[in-house]
Amino acid sequence: MSADSISKEMLRYFNQLNYDEQKKVLQMIRTFLINRKDNFKAASLEAYNQELEQGDAEIDAGKFVAHEEVMKRYKKE
Repeated sequence: MSADSISKEMLRYFNQLNYDEQKKVLQMIRTFLINRKDNFKAASLEAYNQELEQGDAEIDAGKFVAHEEVMKRYKKE
């Protein structure tokens, strides 16, 4: 099957979907593209350190949820 025939078939099926289904398929395609390894860009050391400092500042300001609290919220009973 050629790339052109696959594109045509995908378009034919896509056009048969309703609006909400089209949005979901589009999001799925975006997810595939975003998660490609070749799209990964390593953060600079400065950006990485800045993110760590920001995280530490948020923890110091009390902007976090303790592990125990998360477990209470999501524990299945």
